[in-house]
Amino acid sequence: MSAESRTGNTGPDNTAPDNYLDLRAALGDPVLDAELLELALTHRSYAYENGGLPTNERLEFLGDSVLGVIITEALYAHRPELPEGRLAKVRAAVVNARALAEVGGRLGLGEHIKLGRGEESTGGRGKASIISDAVEALIGAVHLSGGITVSHAVVHALFDDMVSTALSLGAGLDWKTSLQELAAVRGLGVPEYVIESEGPDHRKSFTARVRLGGSLYGNGAGSSKKEAEQMAASSAYADLTGTAVADA
Repeated sequence: MSAESRTGNTGPDNTAPDNYLDLRAALGDPVLDAELLELALTHRSYAYENGGLPTNERLEFLGDSVLGVIITEALYAHRPELPEGRLAKVRAAVVNARALAEVGGRLGLGEHIKLGRGEESTGGRGKASIISDAVEALIGAVHLSGGITVSHAVVHALFDDMVSTALSLGAGLDWKTSLQELAAVRGLGVPEYVIESEGPDHRKSFTARVRLGGSLYGNGAGSSKKEAEQMAASSAYADLTGTAVADA
């Protein structure tokens, strides 16, 4: 039976390399199959340079869904007073690429990702898109290793603080609107979003900055233009106001 198909292990698999012990500890030492952990950390650049090994992209696909369901379920159960639109904004603030990259940074995930030489040489270990994808893959690996109960525990440990912060922000979650209002007050004109993309058509990633008054502000990244623009707007708002609200 392949590692991807195994579920419901009865205890942690401690056969992973010693340099993963700190990562396991940061996750709370959950049930986590060693082969799945290796796969979750295998970026496509490493896989292609080493003879077409399996990549972490399938686990990323799974982890994205697992994370979304757990966060959505928690919001639905614990905040019955919130309408659908508000719930959607809070969830988006928690599961976007920037938030995932922040979680990955706290885990020290960048140092463990297996990268190809080219990606390594261009600073891949610090790229939000690579780290955020690896976080989702890691959640997928946890889910296949230990099932939904273990997944719940790991996701809540990693994301509950972000959920609380997002819930406290109110209208601030719509950063493009907030930035437009701030720009109008300061006479900077209408924000213009400068978008760049990379990757194949079926897996594009986007980065964005905001042009205001002839200057560029903020940095945003995401799997869609809309997500990248929202992240850039939050970052630009923080730049202009000297606050840390964009880190939510």
